[in-house]
Amino acid sequence: MSEIDLYLPYVLLGLKILLIILSVVFFFSGMDEFFFDMVYLVRRVYRRLFVLPKYEPLTEAKLLAVPEKLVAIMVPCWDESAVIRRMLTNTIQTLNYSNYYIFVGTYPNDAATQREVEIARESFGNVQRIVCPKDGPTNKADCLNWVYEGIKVFEKDNNLRFEIFVMNDSEDIVHPLYLKLFNYLIPAKDMVQLPVFPLPAVWWNLTRGHYMDEFAENHAKDMTVREVLSHSVPSAGVGSGYSRRALEGLAAQTNNQLFNISSLTEDYDFGMRMGKLGFKQIFVRHAILRKTKKEKLFGGSREANVREYVVIQEFFPGTLKTAIRQKSRWVVGIALQGWASIGWQGGFWNRYMLARDRKSLITNQVNMLGNLLVPVITALWLYQTLHPQGYRYPSLVEEGTTLWVLLLINLFFFFWRMLWRGIYTWRVYGVMHGLLSVPRLFWGNLINFCATWRALRLYARYLITGKIIAWDKTAHVYPTEEEMRSYRRRLGDLLLDKRFLTVKQLDEALAKQKSTGQPLGDVLIAMGMVKENDLVQTLGAQFRLSTAEIDPYATPVEVLALIPQDIALANEIFPIALKESGVLLVAVLNPLGNAELRKLEEALGRPLEMVLTSKSNMSFALRRGYERLQQAGTDEKRPLGERLIEKQLCTTDQLEQALQTQRRSYSRLGDILVLEGMLQYTQLQKATTEFFQSASKEGRFGDYLVDKNYITKAQLETALKIQSGKTRFLGDILADMGVDVLAINETIAEGKAARH
Repeated sequence: MSEIDLYLPYVLLGLKILLIILSVVFFFSGMDEFFFDMVYLVRRVYRRLFVLPKYEPLTEAKLLAVPEKLVAIMVPCWDESAVIRRMLTNTIQTLNYSNYYIFVGTYPNDAATQREVEIARESFGNVQRIVCPKDGPTNKADCLNWVYEGIKVFEKDNNLRFEIFVMNDSEDIVHPLYLKLFNYLIPAKDMVQLPVFPLPAVWWNLTRGHYMDEFAENHAKDMTVREVLSHSVPSAGVGSGYSRRALEGLAAQTNNQLFNISSLTEDYDFGMRMGKLGFKQIFVRHAILRKTKKEKLFGGSREANVREYVVIQEFFPGTLKTAIRQKSRWVVGIALQGWASIGWQGGFWNRYMLARDRKSLITNQVNMLGNLLVPVITALWLYQTLHPQGYRYPSLVEEGTTLWVLLLINLFFFFWRMLWRGIYTWRVYGVMHGLLSVPRLFWGNLINFCATWRALRLYARYLITGKIIAWDKTAHVYPTEEEMRSYRRRLGDLLLDKRFLTVKQLDEALAKQKSTGQPLGDVLIAMGMVKENDLVQTLGAQFRLSTAEIDPYATPVEVLALIPQDIALANEIFPIALKESGVLLVAVLNPLGNAELRKLEEALGRPLEMVLTSKSNMSFALRRGYERLQQAGTDEKRPLGERLIEKQLCTTDQLEQALQTQRRSYSRLGDILVLEGMLQYTQLQKATTEFFQSASKEGRFGDYLVDKNYITKAQLETALKIQSGKTRFLGDILADMGVDVLAINETIAEGKAARH
């Protein structure tokens, strides 16, 4: 007998005892999850058969029809300078709501975050900064308490009364209609919790992906069943809306300390306290039907309706370390601090929900042990298979025994869980992520195991020292503009929704785009399928930016001088106006990313606010606006339109209409070269970057293209001729509108004479 065979009986005995313990725990946990699944499925069938046919669906039109109540959005911050301004800007530009204020809680020793909030406050009149009295970090609950106190002071100072209070975090990406949904349901409901969906992760990032799976399931099945059985909903901290009555009632119960400062999960504690006091709570997973283009199985595409959920989206941690830190806080707050502060209150169903929340202390460890047990048993089986001459020990599980049956039931629960986890993920994120939820289940077990042990260590330290656990936050990341575009609705879908395009036209444009590499909007305009103004308005909806037409003659020359011409050309931005707050309003073709925006603001020495404009508008403004700046102070270069109005030869309305026509007729040289097939779009982008980084950028861009052999001299002359032919003179446009041609020519001649 080998040495391994000598010790193997003890190993097998230990494994069998462990297998029995794990099987019992898995059985009860599996029964718990299976029961929740059955309640959820029965509820869905019941609603489909007996509830939904009786009521008209809640449409976007119904949400928009309800008068807006005054809303206070509370955002606690500690060390959020990297994300808070972008979050505030995106939120304000996104929301389809006007009657609200955002209150941001900051700390005296966090100057960087205060500065970012102050810049946002200068840009947007509905942002208010509240500074906590003590240095941070304290904890999130303490910060929220001071924000609430600041809101009450703001109400008194401004004679306002907020009816709805909303909680958000500094990394949230909100849905345009989420305040409308709160406005529709409150005060009939005292608390409304919306789903939280993690932003999609790349397929190989298992850490960020496992959040997608957990939230897709929990914020579909778990929250719904909790509401059905216990008539109570735990708050997620974000995407939560509360009635004024609820907040005043809870504050009165706790000597005006609204949030529990002894808890790391003040939101969970808050929701449980609301349920205890009998306030009405509801979880709402509501979707708006949108039109989009779907690919057919055997080629082609069709127009279809898809569900767009009214949810809060977030960028969750993408590394093992940061995920463990975040989840350990959840375990401490929900399972440990919640146990200590809430106890086992309420009736049977409420206690059952508390038990589900706290079972993670056991299941997070048991799941990991189960993951480890399978390869150990497999290794033993392989050893005995490969060493048939060794002693034959009895099987760990005898067929037909209670343990055998228990293992079969647990095996069923395991595959059932994987199936439904995949289905929940597929419904939100698509087929690929639904399939990836299987390997991510095992990775999630590892994260939860490590987080539980870290939570136990943190809580033990708290019990020993008595020191409140501080705001142990993970570093938040807000998506870049490029990433944000992928989360927004696609341009083609928006154009279909607005009936500007048909599916057939979109398919043709997409095929053309593949061959040219141009942006879809440029292709659609070149093919005559979409008007430029319609495109800009749609892009504004996609990027959640205001839109504007630029009049380069209306921008004061002192404002033009704030952005040097080379910076304006390199970044395709144009100054429009300088606000009293010092914020410079600039027109852009494409929204600037966070890093680009910060770099430009540092270079220009002032904060920027963006509006979206069309390519022809931008091209015309960059050319004519900086011509004005170069000739500033010389009377002979005063705009023709200005002199015509002085002579009362045309009206202001006629001039504005003519200028719009002139701006839309202007085309950039590079765009003409691409449209005429003389230059590839990717080559144009490369050449543009090189030109503005080179020392020769003082010369003309067309000459640079010839010098670097991107195009020939003949191609440049042809493109310039086309550009000249497309650009209409203001006098000709006014003449077509009925303005006296002779008077126009006389005014033009006077200008030429003055120059000589």
